[in-house]
Amino acid sequence: MPESPTRILLADNHELVRRGLRLILEAEDDLRVVAEADDGAEAVAQAADHDIDLAILDVAMPKLTGLQAAREITRRTPGLPIIMLSMYDSEQYFFEALRIGAAGYVLKSGADRDLVEACRAAVRGEPSYFPAGVAALVRAHLELERSMHRRATADDLLTPRELEVVKLVAEGSTSREIAAALAISAKTVERHRANIMEKLGMRDRVQLTRYAIRRGLIEP
Repeated sequence: MPESPTRILLADNHELVRRGLRLILEAEDDLRVVAEADDGAEAVAQAADHDIDLAILDVAMPKLTGLQAAREITRRTPGLPIIMLSMYDSEQYFFEALRIGAAGYVLKSGADRDLVEACRAAVRGEPSYFPAGVAALVRAHLELERSMHRRATADDLLTPRELEVVKLVAEGSTSREIAAALAISAKTVERHRANIMEKLGMRDRVQLTRYAIRRGLIEP
């Protein structure tokens, strides 16, 4: 017995666009549009009133935007896959869709080519994003790695003795008190402080205290 087709909610505030998208989807035996909406609020209501397997929402709609509607639909029906449809290849919209948990982000300009496979991928639990969105994800990942590397490099700059000095400075100890605690001269303490400031590119105790908190040397 053949599987039932995927039941789809299609929301777009342009009737001609909806009609064209519906033709694309229903040309496939495994896809069926069972509900339509022309604004975000209606999309939320239709998602509640119909037994659907997938929602396709235009990003820019009146009353509630597609992103707002997606957030509300996800709150009411966790796990329902949602594809955002947009004429914008905006990274801002794209990353907001990711934060909401959208399974796909398809550009209208490529809907005739990409939408059907995006629907099938969403039902399989796989993401489907437009190429520029994937490139944005890669850039964001690489920037995160670079940031983590810079932080790790900074964290490795100081010697164990310098970390001891940082901790005591951040706790408010004077150079004389640090010298007594570490059994070194006050002049050596000052040399350590100068080296620490130069290595970390810092100017004062406030910055050094923040660093100590971040490193877990002292409690905030």
